[in-house]
Amino acid sequence: MPKRILITGGSSYLGRHLLPLAHDQYQLLYTYYSHDPAVLPVHAQQLDLRHPQAVNQLAARWQPQAIIHLAGSDRSEDMTAVICRGAENVVQAAQAVNARLIHLSTDVLFNGRHGPYPESEPPSPIHAYGEAKAAAESIVAAYANHVIVRTSLIYSLTAMDYGTQWMVDALQAGKPVTLFDDQFRNPVWVETLARACLELVELDFQGILHVAGSQALNRAEFGLRMLDWWNIGERATGSAQLTLSTGSSPATWPKDCRLDISLAKRLLSTPMPGVDAVIAAHRSS
Repeated sequence: MPKRILITGGSSYLGRHLLPLAHDQYQLLYTYYSHDPAVLPVHAQQLDLRHPQAVNQLAARWQPQAIIHLAGSDRSEDMTAVICRGAENVVQAAQAVNARLIHLSTDVLFNGRHGPYPESEPPSPIHAYGEAKAAAESIVAAYANHVIVRTSLIYSLTAMDYGTQWMVDALQAGKPVTLFDDQFRNPVWVETLARACLELVELDFQGILHVAGSQALNRAEFGLRMLDWWNIGERATGSAQLTLSTGSSPATWPKDCRLDISLAKRLLSTPMPGVDAVIAAHRSS
């Protein structure tokens, strides 16, 4: 029989892409907080991760052999509690059923002064979201059978990512959008991240792993590529609402959060192409 896995945050951007892939390989149960994506005829459960009894009861009933913990974004109203208390409750549930735990983290728990960052670099957050994700990592790290996956800006070429959607909505509403060229990240194709998470379910590796795209881009470069892909680039760059700003992003935003992904490239068979390679492959297909 295929393994049973539990995915928290099935309604997240990554979750909606991960569910079909996981469904092909495993017996699947996913959770959501307020909106069920209903992308597959599989088991789904509304769940508030802040409630330990509910999390434990769900794990005890489903008995997953692996938990992929995606829930906990910077858009949550009760962000710190969802991220930290949620991580604590998921760890307790994983321990109770002896499940492998894949926990999604972020590159913005670094201060952005010393990129690219290896897995050995300790977190140095400079804003509340980074602090919450760093605290969650500490909670997860206390559980032996875990992998902390640090990643970057997630995008797809078939479903617009949240950041691009925000830009499009703002431009269409006549609101200003500023793209900065002094913030560097490793945007990751959602298919890469989803497949890496599933691959890690089957591996013996434990600890922190950086999974991101192999191409570093600043936010302006990435934003313009996404707008161009969605056929908004020419209209956007001619708009008075879109501004390209040189070296002047807010001090509370980390500047260089590039990740060293050399360990992931050695460990995983999942390719980690950069944005330009993904776009080129889609245009030629």
